[in-house]
Amino acid sequence: MAIPKILLYYVFTPLSDPDAIRLWQRDLCESLNLRGRILISKDGINGTVGGELNSVKRYLRKTREYAAFKNMDVKWSEGTALDEGGASLDFPKLSVKVRDEIVSFGAPGELKVDATGVVGGGTHLSPQQVNELVADRGDDVVFFDGRNAFEAEIGHFKNAVVPDVDTTRDFVDVLDSGAYDHLKDKPVVTYCTGGIRCEVLSSLMRNRGFSEVYQIDGGIVRYGEQFGDDGLWEGSLYVFDKRMKLEFSENAAVIGACAVCGATTSHMQNCTEPSCRTQLVVCDAHAASGPLCVVHQGEDSRHSS
Repeated sequence: MAIPKILLYYVFTPLSDPDAIRLWQRDLCESLNLRGRILISKDGINGTVGGELNSVKRYLRKTREYAAFKNMDVKWSEGTALDEGGASLDFPKLSVKVRDEIVSFGAPGELKVDATGVVGGGTHLSPQQVNELVADRGDDVVFFDGRNAFEAEIGHFKNAVVPDVDTTRDFVDVLDSGAYDHLKDKPVVTYCTGGIRCEVLSSLMRNRGFSEVYQIDGGIVRYGEQFGDDGLWEGSLYVFDKRMKLEFSENAAVIGACAVCGATTSHMQNCTEPSCRTQLVVCDAHAASGPLCVVHQGEDSRHSS
């Protein structure tokens, strides 16, 4: 029986010919009937691909044969389904592109990367070390969400600081505004889905005088894999594919509120207006009631993909 799987991965490493990597990765994915999204820059590679288990395993093995990608960080999760040809239904197509940044903070000149990864980033903590830090330092520890604000509406670390940002590019302005200068002398644990955004965010924070900055090794995904819903995480994890969200156990807290009626829910969907790229937290009843766009209903929405 074919088993659908999704692979989330990244590595920061200098690449001399990103376009050659793009062509190789495109051909490799096409030969294995994989779909997903891969971004490549001079600083590394960031991807999410889905397909039949054996095909995804072969993709990972072949990609890691390239010396620069040998130690890339990977996370596995369950896909929902495959089509008759074995392609993942969690992604509409395969996209492999070269960009200035593999995470779009809008500060490509500020990021420094060598063969060991990001230079000057936050200290990596394992999920267990995160819990130990909180046990040792208590309420002094600040969890700092490195995602777009809408992602935190259905799940976040307890008592986390969630900056009001619509896109990753907004973080530079938020940090430069001084809004979080009061945290510069506190232990700050940055977190994001799989860890890649915090590689950059933590370095930006250190460049701006935050003295004690950490990042969770493997991000929320790896923390949830180890502790499920028995740790410091609460709620569901938003993901950028057709699944929309993941839960780490059957005991996941439901903390989202429907954008229409305020009912408690963890359901998310795309805005149905073609020109709108809004992501909405919507209860099952309103999700099933037809086209929905809170922006066009006069609501104040800061959601954005």
